[in-house]
Amino acid sequence: MRLVIARCSVDYVGRLSAHLPPAVRLLMVKADGSVSIHADDRAYKPLNWMSPPCRLEEAPGVWRVVNKAGEQLRITLEEVLSDTSYEFGPDPGLRKDGVEAHLQELLAATPSALGDGFTLVRREYPTAIGPVDLLCRDATGAAVAVEVKRRGEIDGVEQLTRYLELLNRDPLLAPVSGILAAQEIRPQARVLAEDRGIRCVWLDYDALRGMDDAGDRLF
Repeated sequence: MRLVIARCSVDYVGRLSAHLPPAVRLLMVKADGSVSIHADDRAYKPLNWMSPPCRLEEAPGVWRVVNKAGEQLRITLEEVLSDTSYEFGPDPGLRKDGVEAHLQELLAATPSALGDGFTLVRREYPTAIGPVDLLCRDATGAAVAVEVKRRGEIDGVEQLTRYLELLNRDPLLAPVSGILAAQEIRPQARVLAEDRGIRCVWLDYDALRGMDDAGDRLF
């Protein structure tokens, strides 16, 4: 990965046009060829970017990042403050923490916790961008994609939305609905999920493990 901190302006030329006036920004060039421009806020979200496949053409004071559709980012460098590169090596990929992995395992064993009549089709159902945690069928036989989280946040809703877009392209599965299942679901994530037609299910970890019987509670 190459990280460049520079005072620069950025122009995007393609289906839409966009301009970033001169300011100090972080330019990130990844091994897959992608280029993204970041400010010192907005968490992980870049100001602008070009996804691969694309090529980076460097000339004195100017970068041109061009994709195969001919769209381009033109980055005009006024002052380079830092230019460093790092070799990351192969990435082992995301591994769920123990609780999250166990939640998925428990739900796979008891899919009825998601709703009456639910049955499991497969754990880690493959898609082009990674596996969805659980693919189930509801009482009507309709396909349901389930993303399991310890804490349900906006990222989880976005992830499930991408899975649903791909799964609904399969005529043997469509229409596929979605469930975000978590021990805790943030209010913003719930609002976004409901707006996208995704159902939220709160998970009681102890009850799933058989360590807590709701029928024995006084309140």
